[in-house]
Amino acid sequence: MKEEFERMPFDEKVSYLVENYKELPDELTAEGLKVLVAADETEFAVVLARDKGLIDEAIAILVNAGDYLWAALIAKNAGRAEESEKLYKEGLEYYVDNEMFGRAISAATALMLPPDQVDAIFRRGVEVESRGMDLASGQRLIDCAMESLEIALIGRDDELSKQVMSAMNEDREMRAKKLQEKDQKSEG
Repeated sequence: MKEEFERMPFDEKVSYLVENYKELPDELTAEGLKVLVAADETEFAVVLARDKGLIDEAIAILVNAGDYLWAALIAKNAGRAEESEKLYKEGLEYYVDNEMFGRAISAATALMLPPDQVDAIFRRGVEVESRGMDLASGQRLIDCAMESLEIALIGRDDELSKQVMSAMNEDREMRAKKLQEKDQKSEG
């Protein structure tokens, strides 16, 4: 089978691997991973590596693709808690540096960072996303995002969710107070 696979054109190799990755003979795994990565078929490459017990390879493929969240999850599921935490930390830094704030918040949440740190990441993301927007649109964007976060936390009873909700309520009260003070100044 290996010789037959090696004679296939690249596109045919990719098709064969995608269609047969679950039953791929072990002798084709290494070459198959290279082909799938070269074809930008990251998901298939990771699943193939993981299913063949090649956890290090699966993690390396994901890190190279910038998917630290999935890499950390694979490490965690493989019983590598320390490596998982390290990947979440690297991912948090990577996502913030690359202005991928939704993923950064996911990494921060997985690391159980304090709510004020998660909120700071969230605010930075809103700030980045609202560049070039007028202030009213930016505020609507913040309000909408906070509502979405609040909806996502409904029914969750863990401590982190409670802390995030508390921080959001404090922020809401603080903004309402500032708005009230601003209105009073403009009237007087």
